[in-house]
Amino acid sequence: MKRLLSILLVLVFAVQVNAQTQSWREMHKVKKKETIYGIAHQYGITEQELRDANPEMKNEGYQLKKGDYIFIPYPKAKAEATQTVVNSPDKNADVRQRAIRLGVMLPLHNENGDGRRMVEYYRGVLMAIEDLKAEGISVDVRAWNLAEDANVAMTLLEDGVSDRDLIFGPLYTKQMDLLSQFSKAYGVKLVIPFSINGDHVVENTNIYQVYQPQSQLDAMAIDNFMGRFNGYNYVIIDCNDEDSSKGVFTKALRARFEESKLNYNITNLTSSDQTFARAFSLEKPNVVVLNTARSPQLNETFRKLNTLTAANKNIQISMFGYNEWLMYEKPYMELFYKYDTYIPTFYYYNTGSTRIKNLEKRYLERFGSEMMAAIPRFAITGYDQARFFLRGLHKDGKTFTGELSDKDALQTQFKFVRVGEGGGLKNKQFLFMHYNRNRTISTIVY
Repeated sequence: MKRLLSILLVLVFAVQVNAQTQSWREMHKVKKKETIYGIAHQYGITEQELRDANPEMKNEGYQLKKGDYIFIPYPKAKAEATQTVVNSPDKNADVRQRAIRLGVMLPLHNENGDGRRMVEYYRGVLMAIEDLKAEGISVDVRAWNLAEDANVAMTLLEDGVSDRDLIFGPLYTKQMDLLSQFSKAYGVKLVIPFSINGDHVVENTNIYQVYQPQSQLDAMAIDNFMGRFNGYNYVIIDCNDEDSSKGVFTKALRARFEESKLNYNITNLTSSDQTFARAFSLEKPNVVVLNTARSPQLNETFRKLNTLTAANKNIQISMFGYNEWLMYEKPYMELFYKYDTYIPTFYYYNTGSTRIKNLEKRYLERFGSEMMAAIPRFAITGYDQARFFLRGLHKDGKTFTGELSDKDALQTQFKFVRVGEGGGLKNKQFLFMHYNRNRTISTIVY
């Protein structure tokens, strides 16, 4: 797999080193009460050498913090002997006038599922870079296999890392501390391509968090549910699934009903058809919410709804589902249409899209295998993210924030919003996928 990726980089993108490489002895983890002077003295270097290796130290008000990692350079004489200078454009040249320097730091290996998924994501990035060439956008891409047990500190010391304009990664939360500090120190934009835990985005202006945690999806879903289904009869179905985590969502939804002084009905999947029917209204439209996202309970719910609607021809029912239901689209498509189903999500994989079909065909021809049957598709995720961020940097340079909505995405749309005054940006582009009764699918963007 590594050999394949290397061949792709060499043959398709002719990756080059475009900046003077840096040389450090090691990284030092700051201890309590340590000072810049003390650390410099410990390693036999000057304070200025230490500050030059860690540009954030030159910021007004900078203070060492326990647990921070800082770069320890060689003494000046040693550094001059060990550095390698490569003729290249000025590192600080306007990114709009040169090749964009992209780094990918993900587990790129064939040892487990994470590695295989990230290899597919990376392939999508490479395909996007190929397409961007036709738009006059040149990209210098480098990839590092940042496996779960990788030494992040050593990776960051490698040649060609500090000159990146943009890095995609990491996959694992435990790797974020060092990458975030590195991003701050060198002004490198850091895109977190998948959902992870932690609040690094709150304190680092250079971070872009693409996918938000489930709690934020739930909060956005409830806010928009209340507007979309105003005046409906609300029905919550207890599906007796002890292992489901969706009770958190229905509990929060019920709290919103009670806060708004709205009535709602609760019924049970094991109730008799007669008792089940009492939760529904014949005068108002009904919206149904389950406290699980699992397929067996969804199937049983559809069976009971079919019985209910067969006995009451004029009853109006809409279903409000979960992101996981997108995995069941194919077998349940007709029932999604029948029950006017809404699914809250940050992405949508449209199997009928001509553009997606063409990309899948290219992927098969290029790599000799089909994309994994995952939702979202990892290759398309990489493709969308690379196109969005690389286009943005090419157009706006360092002022790029991603705050303009992206309408050209194949699967995931983007609209980044700044977190506070000193924080990074979170993608707030939220969707309802609506399966209409007329057998069409609408994307409702918030």
